[in-house]
This record gives sequence, structure tokens and C-alpha cells, in this order.
Amino acid sequence: MPHCDFCAKEMGSKGGVRRHINNQPDCRRQWELLVETQKDIGAPQAHLGTLNQADTNTESAHADSYSSYSPHRRSRSESSNPDHPDNPAAPKHRRVTIEEIEDEDHARYFEQCVGAGQTLREGKTGFERFREYKECMGEDKWAPFNDGEEWGLAEWLVKNLGQTRTDEFLKLPITQNRTKPSFHNNRSFLQKVDELPHAAAWSCKKVKVQGNKTDEKGETLHEEVEVWMRDPVECVKDLIGNPLFHDHMVYAPARAYRDPAGLHRVIDDMWTADWWCDKQKLLPKGATIAPIILASDKTCLSQFRGDQSAWPVYLTIGNIAKEKRRQTSARATVLIGYLPAGKLDCFTSDARSLAGYRLFHHCMSLLLEPLVAAGRNGVEMVCADSLIRRVFPILAAYVADFPEQCLVACCKENRCPKCLVAADERGDPLTSQMRDPEVTKDILEKRKNGQHPIQFDDNGLRAVFNPFWANLPHADIFLAFTPDLLHQVHKGVFKDHLVKWCLEIVGEDEMDSRFKVMPDYPGLRHFKKGISTVRQWTGTEHKEMQRIFIGLLAGAVPSRVLVVARAILDFSYYAQLRIHTVDSLNGLENALAVFHANKDILQELEVRDHFNIPKLHQISHFVKSITLFGSTDGFNTELPERLHIDFAKDAYRASNKRDYEEQMALWLQRQEAVFLRRTYLDWLSERSRSATASSHKDTNRRYDSDSGSESDTEIEELRSAAPTNASPSLPQATDVVRVLAKVAAHPRQSVDHLITAHGATMFLPALKSFLNEHVPCNNIIPGPHDRFDVYRQVVIVAPPDPHASDTSKRLRIRATPEVPPGPGRKPGTPARFDMALISDDVRTSNLRTFEGVRVAQVRVIFTLPRQFQAASGSGPLAYVEWFTPLREPDPSSGLRQVSRSTRHLQRNAAVIHLGKIIRPCHLIPKLGPSVDPGWTSANVYEMAHDFYLNTFIDLETFCISTRSV
Repeated sequence: MPHCDFCAKEMGSKGGVRRHINNQPDCRRQWELLVETQKDIGAPQAHLGTLNQADTNTESAHADSYSSYSPHRRSRSESSNPDHPDNPAAPKHRRVTIEEIEDEDHARYFEQCVGAGQTLREGKTGFERFREYKECMGEDKWAPFNDGEEWGLAEWLVKNLGQTRTDEFLKLPITQNRTKPSFHNNRSFLQKVDELPHAAAWSCKKVKVQGNKTDEKGETLHEEVEVWMRDPVECVKDLIGNPLFHDHMVYAPARAYRDPAGLHRVIDDMWTADWWCDKQKLLPKGATIAPIILASDKTCLSQFRGDQSAWPVYLTIGNIAKEKRRQTSARATVLIGYLPAGKLDCFTSDARSLAGYRLFHHCMSLLLEPLVAAGRNGVEMVCADSLIRRVFPILAAYVADFPEQCLVACCKENRCPKCLVAADERGDPLTSQMRDPEVTKDILEKRKNGQHPIQFDDNGLRAVFNPFWANLPHADIFLAFTPDLLHQVHKGVFKDHLVKWCLEIVGEDEMDSRFKVMPDYPGLRHFKKGISTVRQWTGTEHKEMQRIFIGLLAGAVPSRVLVVARAILDFSYYAQLRIHTVDSLNGLENALAVFHANKDILQELEVRDHFNIPKLHQISHFVKSITLFGSTDGFNTELPERLHIDFAKDAYRASNKRDYEEQMALWLQRQEAVFLRRTYLDWLSERSRSATASSHKDTNRRYDSDSGSESDTEIEELRSAAPTNASPSLPQATDVVRVLAKVAAHPRQSVDHLITAHGATMFLPALKSFLNEHVPCNNIIPGPHDRFDVYRQVVIVAPPDPHASDTSKRLRIRATPEVPPGPGRKPGTPARFDMALISDDVRTSNLRTFEGVRVAQVRVIFTLPRQFQAASGSGPLAYVEWFTPLREPDPSSGLRQVSRSTRHLQRNAAVIHLGKIIRPCHLIPKLGPSVDPGWTSANVYEMAHDFYLNTFIDLETFCISTRSV
């Protein structure tokens, strides 16, 4: 019977041995020591995650355990204390291992960074210590509340009611007489809430600002402002030690590749990029880096009246997977301070801007002061896996919009905050020298001492003599500025410039007509009145416009203008990818090069005089930033703007609007205390479920029979042992699934109805051909008397394309006839017969290229009557109308053209298995120089004959198109 060679415990299968070694620290230590010993004596090296050992049993029992090793799970053997008997030294060579996944296209090979993230000893997380404290004090998990129901009431009150409403609720007779909570008014309730443990405490420092204006007595005016702050090092401890982030936490960097030779690199999360690896070389062996990601953005608090503002500063760490950081509900990004947002009326108007710069840097210095010593010497922290490491919190990235980047960089807003490009050369594709922190500090120091270095003006600096980043160890603030998709791409280059240029060429009325006539697609916004009437734009509208913009412009603008537009859209879509390779980074650079090579057409058309545009220059730094810090979805400014609601606006509304900063801090502390208690209770529940499941598994394994091969359940358990949520290389599903309603929405529909309502004019001939092909022995001929169960739509549940998404997509393909208006004000709905990509054969895998697929319009989704099902055994079917095969991409738009396919002067139709439908697609009609006045969004699919396949409809389709070139 298979057994562990280290503890002699017998297992039911070889898969059980692998899981045992993965989950038992002692056995895993001994196995890793065995690996190192064999390497030291010249044993054959491991290759791609397998160990060639002489003992066959040892190899089969341990090879997969080695292959599952990844940077997400640091082994307990990685200790910086080589003398500790239970912690042998970490391996000294670089390894390449492979994730355990079935899809070779998504395989990842990791080259580890040796000596990073080593452990010192075992410790206890805050939750574990709190549980022991509760047990020692004899308190149950609900204290200071009486029971779970009272805790649930308290949680609801804190989240949903203010203090006045809480007091009113607690004084209701039904609350006092029936519910009878242990707190009878708001004051006693808040006293209990304040007993809950909370995260890093808030403190306030007052800063006196001496102005340059004088009052009527001739005395210099001054202001006293407050800086509300929390210790950032304590916040890092809370984040890195949160057990709920255990499966989303990384403690060491690694280079990821698509091939075992390490030739095709993959960059996604921060731990796979260059910055972390480069900084690791500067620190002592065994150090663990906590890459600090800061974000700040001034925001307005009051609505309709007043002008109250707040300036929140947020912090998160790059150890947490970017997918988790983006979840606002996970609280993986925390608020560490409020900077003063006053008007500084004690200064004259010409001096106020510089005074604001200096005040910002002084307050940020106070806020981040604890990071200086921690970044130099490191701090021992208990991590989410209950192991203690010496952690070096180092400022890695700073998320901010362009004005705030200039503020942080101490430069003027007509200059680039990252490089030294001249103020009048930002429109040219130049490679400028990056700003250097040490050089900048030296220039500012000389200016402070009364000197006038020529570089001060040449570099566009402002006289901020003590920038907050000057003393932060290992930090390069200029490299730290990350790409800002929202302001630099979606709103900046696309909306503020490209759309404006095209409007001047096409004309406002024609542009509106083109937006109005765009055919429907599930989830696509239809600009029913065009875009000229939209008064308030958000990032969502910008992205919705991009989905149809290229096909919409085709025929209305000169070909070179279309090339310019396509280059900008290509850049935007490449920049949004979750995973980058050499090909995608080259795609970014090529798109920008194509834009610069053709932009002069806009000057020839007198649309633009120059291209000295700050945001156009900023996107030239995207490739460098992605290489350093990972894909842009981990650093978008949309997250801080969303956090303003939770950490600023809601907190302000809960205050009495006077001296609100202190009230906001207290309100947030209580909200956080309730959230921590909820996460603690969830952690307890999860541990209880895990213990129960482990107990059941151990019981079942005792009775497992010896088997030479693993069962599907064992394989699934092996895969789930890996940190799937943190790794983009492990898709949630591998098969495409088609889902229909349990009951047909329109049962027993006649053939006449399908012809008149669905437009399925060739339904019977197509069905006969299908039966003849698939059921040649069938003697039953379908006729007009037969009735069919018809469905409104089919939902395609597609596994995620890791480059575009981390979650499965539910894609709808509709086949619904027109519904006339009902009585009263009930509106009707137009017919929706969606386009789809159809495969040559039934397939369950994701589409990678356009090879072997055709476009068709889905008219009817149905099942055969019982008499045909008995003969054919067929599942759901679809009646479709074919389009011609995809042509080569258009040289200007890059879109592929299709046309209606006809046969004997009628539309070419067929009945197909539903399994041949891969995914929906979107066609844009060839509109020509001007839109046909008879075309509408509802009828354009029927009226037009030639179309473009819209590859910009979503990121997945864009990825398919790039792989099809």
C-alpha cells in the first residue's frame, strides 16, 4: 500500500501520499532536505518540476509535490536561521517549476528568486491570538454581545443606520419589549462597539502654516491644519497577517514563462515583474519585501452646498493578488490618513500654489515617517500563513492622476513627472532620460542653499526642498507612477482628443446618426440620441464608445485617420490585458508607433496644430511600467475613486459637518471594528469546516482501496491545493457550457409562427437537410403540422481567457421576435436575433483564433418534437442564417468583412447542433460616407448586406483577433 517514506503513514492512494507531504510540514521539510542532499552528491537534477530519484516509490510519491511548489506558498524550510534544527537552509539554486494544470496554453513555468521570503519561526496571527485570549477569558465568540442574533443586529445597525436613527430604533417599544438587546440607547450601543478590537489606531498632528499675508495690525497670518493618520507599518502588519488573504498572498518574486526553456516571459501580478526581483538583490538574504502601493486623490465631500473637501491617502501591498486588491469588499486597500485640504487663505494668490506643494510634502513626511526605519532595517511580522518573516516595507508604486503626479514629483504641470522630456517635445516619440531621485534631491538642496542650478529650470522643478520621498529607502518615486487607464487612456487620449478630432472631420449630426444606428448586442450601451447630448461622461461611457468606434468610423473618415483611430484603440485594449507577454508589449509599442507615423494626417486636415499633449506622452511610459510592476489592472485610479465613497463621502455624511475629520476617523474605526469581527467569525467558521472536512477525508482514506491511478476526485483535490485565486494561470473551468431554460418559453410553436415571427423562411428545408445528414435512417419527414418548443436565448458559460478576465463569462445569444406595444404605457420590444460564431464541429473548448469558424445569425433555438427525438437522439438545435467566410482584415480598420450568404437567391440557412455555437459576436454594417436614413438599430441587420466583424466588442474577442493575424 502506498505510504509516506518519512513518517511511514499509509495512504489509500499515491495521490494521498502527495497531498500528505504537501500538507505536513515535517514530511515536506524532510523531502526538500532529501532533494538538496541528492543535488549536493551529484544526483540527477530535477527537470521541470520532477525529481529523478533512484527509488521508484520515492519518485512517484514526491514528484508532484515538487511540481506544485510555487511562489504563492513559501515552504517552512525556507529559514534565515540555518542553525535552527527544524529549519534547514533554503535551496541555493534557481528553480523552474510548472503549475499543475491541464491546459498547456495556460501553463506557467516559474524561475524562483533564491533567498527571498525566508521564514524565521512560527508565529500566531492576530486572529489566532484573539481566539486564545477569548478562551483564556472564558468568553464566547459573540462577546461583548450576548449571542449571534444580537451581534447580527449590532452589525446591521453600524452598517446601515446613523446615530440618531439607531437611538430611535432602540427606543421603539417593540425593540425594548420583544428584542430586548443588552444596549438600550445609542450611547450604550457604541460603548459595546468600541470594545471590539480594531486595526491601527488614529492619531492627529497639528501643523502650523505661516502665510505671507498680513492682517490690519500688520501681523503675519497663519493657519493651523490637522493631519489625521495611522501608522503605515501597523497597517502593513494587518494586511500581510490577515489569514483571509492566505491563499492570495505572495512573499517572494519569481519570473514566469510560458515555456520550460524560459524564452517566453509572462508578466501579470507584481511578483512576476522586474521591480520586486531587482529590489530583492539590494536587501539581506532571506528578506521579505512588502511592496507599498500608495494612492491619493483630493475629493469633494459636500453636495449642492458648501465646498468641503477631503484628501484621503490609501495603502495596500503588492503581496496581495491584484484580483483581491481590486475587491473593495475585501478591504485589501486601507485608509492611512487624511491630508489637509484647506485653501491656505493666509497666502497671496501667487504664492498659494507653491505653499500647497510644500504643505503636501510635509504632511506626507509625517504620515510615512515610520516607513523610513522599517524599510532600512525590516520589521518582524506574522504573515497570513502563521510564519514570521522579516519584512521590508518599501514604496513601490504610487497611483494618482496627472496633477497629483506632478505634485508628488515636485515638478510643474507642463512637464512629465517621470522623465526629462522638454516641455515642447511631448508629442514626439522620443526616448527621454528618466528623472533620478538622487539628482533631483541634489538640485533641490542647492536651490535651498541659495544657489541657482541650471537643471532646476531645465527639469521644470518646483521649490519643494523637503520632498516626502527623499528619505524613503530603496524608493524611486518617478518610476513609481503607474499607468492611469481612466484618465490617460479612456478619458484622455480617447475621449478628449480622438473623439474630438473625429467629430470635427465627420460632423456632429453624422456622428450621432452612426451611433443611433448601431445594432444591439447583449450588454452594449446603445446611444439612442447619439453622443452630442451626453452632458456627464464617466469611464463607463468612454469604454462603451470604444467598443464600436472603429466600425462606426469606417467609410466616414479618410483611411489614414482610421489607421490613427485603430492605433489608439489597439493601444487601449492591449493596455487593459491582465497578462502580458512579449507579443502584447510589442503590440503596445507598435500601436503607438503606428499612431505617430500617421498622426500628420490630422494636421493636414487642420484638425490639430500640434501633438504636444501631456497624456499622449504619458502613455509612452506604459511598457516600462508594466515591465516593472505588472499589468495595469492592478493600479487603476478607478479603485481609489470608488474607495472615496466608503472612506470619505459616507464618513462625512455620518458627521455633523463641523470639525468633521475627527468624527470621520471615529466612524471609520467603528466600521472597521465591525468588519474585523465579521472576518474573524468567518475565519472561525472556515477553520471549523476545514477541520470537519479533514476529519471526514481521513476517515474515508482508511477504507480506500489500493489503486494504480488517481481518481478524478483526487486530481481535483490536488488542483484545489494550489492557490488558484492568486494565480492567473489556473482557470476556473475548462469547458464551454451551453445553458437553456428548464422549460421552453414558447412551447409547441407552429412552423408558420417560426416563419412569420422569427423570419425562419427556410426552416423546413433546413430541418430536412439536418435530419438527412445526421439521421439517414429516419423515415419521418417534418411538415407544417409539426410543433416545436422554442427558447428565448442560450447562455454560453465560457471559461475565462486569462489575458482578459479572471472569471467565467455568461454570454447571451438571443432569438426573440418583436413584441408589439401592450395596453396603456407598456412599450414593445424590437426583435433580437443575435449574431454568433459557429464552429465546424461541436466543441467544448474556448476559441483561440478565427480559424474554422463562421458568422451566422441565430433565428430560432428549439428542440425537436418527441417523434424526431426518438429517431435522432438530438439535443437542442438552432436555425441559423449564414454569412460568408471571414475575409482578411481591412488594412485601415483592421476589421474582417462578411456579407449575407445566399443560395438560390435566398438566404443560406441551416439547422445545427447548439453545441456548435461558440460565442456571440457583433457585426457593424458598412455605413459608407453617410448613414441610410431608413436604417435603424432595430432593422439594420435586415437592411444591410455587408458588415464588419467587430473585434473590439470585448477584450476576449480582441485577444482572439490578435492571435488570428
